[in-house]
Amino acid sequence: QAVFNLLIPDHAADAFSPPQLSEPGPWDVLVEWLLGGLSCWDAEHFLFIAEHGYLYEHNCAFFPLYPLSLWAVARGVLWPLQWLLQLRSCLLLSAVLLNSLFSVLGAAALYELGRVVLRRRRVAFLAALLFSLSPASVFMAAAYSESMFAFLAFSAMWQLEKGQSWLSGLLFSLASGARANGLINAGFFLYSCSKRFALQLQVGSGSMRKLLPLWRQVLSLVSSAVLMSAGIFLPFALFQYYAYVRFCGPGTSLDQTIPEPLLQLARDKGYHPAVMDGAKPPWCSQQVPVVYSYVQDIYWNVGFLRYFELRQIPNFLLALPVTLLVSWAAWTYVSTNPWHCLTLGLERSKSEEEGKPRDGFCCPAAFVYVVHATALLAFGFSCMHVQVLTRFLGSSSPILYWFSAHLLQEHEPLLWSAGTDNPPPGRSVLGKSPGSCGKGTPDNPVVRLVLNWRLITRLSKSILGFFLCYWLLGLILHCNFLPWT
Repeated sequence: QAVFNLLIPDHAADAFSPPQLSEPGPWDVLVEWLLGGLSCWDAEHFLFIAEHGYLYEHNCAFFPLYPLSLWAVARGVLWPLQWLLQLRSCLLLSAVLLNSLFSVLGAAALYELGRVVLRRRRVAFLAALLFSLSPASVFMAAAYSESMFAFLAFSAMWQLEKGQSWLSGLLFSLASGARANGLINAGFFLYSCSKRFALQLQVGSGSMRKLLPLWRQVLSLVSSAVLMSAGIFLPFALFQYYAYVRFCGPGTSLDQTIPEPLLQLARDKGYHPAVMDGAKPPWCSQQVPVVYSYVQDIYWNVGFLRYFELRQIPNFLLALPVTLLVSWAAWTYVSTNPWHCLTLGLERSKSEEEGKPRDGFCCPAAFVYVVHATALLAFGFSCMHVQVLTRFLGSSSPILYWFSAHLLQEHEPLLWSAGTDNPPPGRSVLGKSPGSCGKGTPDNPVVRLVLNWRLITRLSKSILGFFLCYWLLGLILHCNFLPWT
């Protein structure tokens, strides 16, 4: 990282780059030389918030749990280094230490979650290994909140699968304090309660004597789901309230609270600092003042199909591999379990009633995770800066790793046994194990795709048509809602 950070010049982008308020010492220069490549782009926001707080309005796009953790480690664990290093250098060291820890714990949580859901230890291990080697790993090492969120989210899913609802709710709540997309995790609780209620209806009796206890259980499930969902939304609501008090409350004397170089940066870049007397941002007067959506809209131009422009084609190409992989995973699951998907996984299958449910990627328990990944993909592809899809999905959804591990386990002969070309017992010659899903093939699927040029032609036309339709729709909507002058 240090070598390539020195050899390759940084991209000249208009990214957030605050000035240093004091001259760095020799040890600060060494830390910046070794780890400076991990503090670019969004990492600057997290380090700045940990050092100065939410000084500018657009800093509120980044949630507080991660910068608070950086500050706590820098002021606590790394306190003896304050005589050698400035606070920023200590914060950068804190980010490296915390993210290394959270990455390892996230891989372990993903492994345990895979063992419970897929009930295949080897596939769970491959998924954890792929998590450690994925293209999103660079964001797990840099001063980003992805590694913390992945650890909290995967741990919460694991605890929920084990039946530890309250611990799972606490972890999900912490995850929503790290990233905004943690709010969608409330769907796991709602689905879990719905599934338990549906199973009770299927196995319960219709007698009046058992009807009353059933409704008591229903009320208990509903109340717990509401409380857990409220707990997940609580950090988001509290942060919006803090931002409202910070930027919409009574004015303060900025000259006494903000250093002059940072005030000058706000003037040069058009940043909106904490409110001055009589100067409040427009979102303060909204009926429901939510700073997060306002900042995403104004500063990052995030919105439905706003990113569908011809100049963004390279970014769509960057997101194409993960887009195709998650789409392929969803199609494989739905085509293998059509009735299970139509009934939303609420009806018990014959194999489940017999006590022998399917295991592996296409098992019934993976349904809610497939829905979760598909929803994240649809939202990220149509409403976000599409180039962040790799880290967005890589830190949020286990499906990305489970399906990749499934493909390797089903189609890669090198993994069938150690040092031999023969498949292990229970695996057919075509490489399709009992209980697997999809079509088995003796070849690597990528090689097979390359050799089949007709399939490539058809697939290329479909993808090209798909992108052209979306860009055309985005252009039409953009023109219709653009205020022409």
